Amino acid sequence: MSISRWSIFNLFCCLLFAGACLAQHHHDDVLSPDEIDQIRDAAQTPDDRLKLYIQFARARLDALDKSRTDPKVKDHAQEIHDRLSDFVDIYDELDENVDTYADRKDDLRKPLKAVIDADTEFQNRLRTLQNSLAGAQDQGAYQFFLTTALNAVDDGARDHRDLLAEQEEAAKHRKKREKGADEQ
Repeated sequence: MSISRWSIFNLFCCLLFAGACLAQHHHDDVLSPDEIDQIRDAAQTPDDRLKLYIQFARARLDALDKSRTDPKVKDHAQEIHDRLSDFVDIYDELDENVDTYADRKDDLRKPLKAVIDADTEFQNRLRTLQNSLAGAQDQGAYQFFLTTALNAVDDGARDHRDLLAEQEEAAKHRKKREKGADEQ
């Protein structure tokens, strides 16, 4: 029995399409319709778009903080888990957008400074959360996502700082080349 190349190609296309649909579905679950509209409107402007992702990630951490003490919340561990998961998803989107703009060779020096400041804030808030929840009896329900969030932000912060240094160095070289061209 032989599978034709056409069948393999069709199967590959279906899997690709299904993966894209699942990724979009999850993306839509994390962002509100208003947030999706804001992101769509800022698609071509790295500064605006990255600031929106920072704002949305910050809002998820704020919601997490509120839910920890909200008497209406029945299962605090599950709520912490869900808010951390949302934060990680949005932070990953932020990081993917930084990569996309960098691949397009956009000048990200200004927006990266805001991202790096947010990275520092997120690291501090997540570590404070980790310390305050240390030893909690229901810690297992959210520990994976807390560790994942900390690792994502730590890795992102390092990558963002490296990218900023690269972009600043490239800008210096461009400036020298332009100055040299003007002198000729």
